[in-house]
Amino acid sequence: MGKNRIYIIDVTNRDGVQTSRLGLAKLEKTMINVYLNEMGVFQSEFGFPMTRHETSYLNANLELAELGLLSPIRLSGWTRAVKGDVEESFKLVPKLEHVNLSISTSKQMLEHKFKGKYTFKQILSEMAEAVDLAYEKGAKTVGVNAEDASRTDLDNIIEFTEVAKEHGASRMRYCDTLGFDDPFAIYDRIKRIAEEVKMPLEMHCHNDLGMAVATSVAGAKGAIDGGVDAYINTTVNGFGERAGNADLVSTILAIRKSSGLEGRYELAGKIDLSKAWKIANYASISFRVPIPINQPAVGDNAFAHESGIHADGALKDHRNYELYDYTEVGRGHIEQIETGRLITTGEYSGIKGFINVAGKYEMKFRDENEARKILELVRYANVHTQKPVTGDEMMFIARYPKQAREIMTVSP
Repeated sequence: MGKNRIYIIDVTNRDGVQTSRLGLAKLEKTMINVYLNEMGVFQSEFGFPMTRHETSYLNANLELAELGLLSPIRLSGWTRAVKGDVEESFKLVPKLEHVNLSISTSKQMLEHKFKGKYTFKQILSEMAEAVDLAYEKGAKTVGVNAEDASRTDLDNIIEFTEVAKEHGASRMRYCDTLGFDDPFAIYDRIKRIAEEVKMPLEMHCHNDLGMAVATSVAGAKGAIDGGVDAYINTTVNGFGERAGNADLVSTILAIRKSSGLEGRYELAGKIDLSKAWKIANYASISFRVPIPINQPAVGDNAFAHESGIHADGALKDHRNYELYDYTEVGRGHIEQIETGRLITTGEYSGIKGFINVAGKYEMKFRDENEARKILELVRYANVHTQKPVTGDEMMFIARYPKQAREIMTVSP
């Protein structure tokens, strides 16, 4: 048997976009998927298949997977573990192959969210029926989410996992929904579940106590030490409900570079950390939230040295005061800023200005007619995102105009 590994499932396009007062346009969600794929992330939870304003975006992204742009990354949907929701999800997004089904499991939720509507035994039944239906509808993998798992009696979580396994679920997502667990508690709980059920386990940790990355990697360690594969949910720049989720780049660095994990626990796939800055910067622009100055790897001060001792030591050998080199996370480039004449592309741009801007990105068109068709979509992109269209967005639109049009179509 091969060595158990840690898989990254990024949930920016599902949990990250649930951040209060923030959000992403469908084109921006698509670009996040593109960047996650380039980075080598195993899976993106790319949205809500039963939410109608997501339908065009989800179906178009699955087309992009078939065309090879979003490959080998897996695209997974999220829905409640309710048969009606599963039915609707596969009706609206018929090519959906990977899905996570979520249901609350804690006494707190059963009594004060469901108001006694369900007993724990009924929760198990609802979950099992939803898993069966998802496979019946064509799912290839079904993850089962125990919402508020960290506040659920451990024996109940073990039973929940056992039932999920009996019905063919691919893994159980242990949701630390309120960021309640600490690294020591989650390690012990996950290790016991792994040992007793022998089923892959997934960590979904929130940052309410500032420990989302620590609890995520500790839980993954518990899963592997218990003999099963581990999955960690992340979001770019740690976006998510309330205080957010485990940050994608920080989580990867913790597994790759920390003293207790480096070389002992293996990340699945070919994670390319040199894409870290690119995706973090794009998410920052898209969410309209600056990257914190002290954020690991991508913050402005991540590689900044001022005090004499530190500056002297870093100049002699960066390893004196840096755990990893800035080039490893895609930094070190010189950013160019236009300070003279500037032609931009927006919702009212003309063909001459657009061709000028496109030329900067070495975009070529067969003729002016083709350029006009792409310009029209770029105009819509500006209206759609309410932000300047980036070079990568422009090139995506030019390469995949049919899918771009579908992604930007949101009809009430």
